[in-house]
Amino acid sequence: MSIPVSIALFVLAWLCEIGGGYLVWLWFREGRPLGYGIAGAAILILYGVIPTFQTAHFGRVYAAFGGMFIVLSLLW
Repeated sequence: MSIPVSIALFVLAWLCEIGGGYLVWLWFREGRPLGYGIAGAAILILYGVIPTFQTAHFGRVYAAFGGMFIVLSLLW
């Protein structure tokens, strides 16, 4: 797998984690409609599936994602 594709998968997973969590937060804490919570839960499921598309060993991918998450969170 090429490096740009791998980085794109990391960024997509990061967006799913942040976006899904935020939608669940809006539903649970801000009183938004149930659809927000359902959409957030579906996006969080995608967050769990996306890293499996990486071709490297899953433990290494997960550790690398942790580093990418820190960097992208700081940029956020």
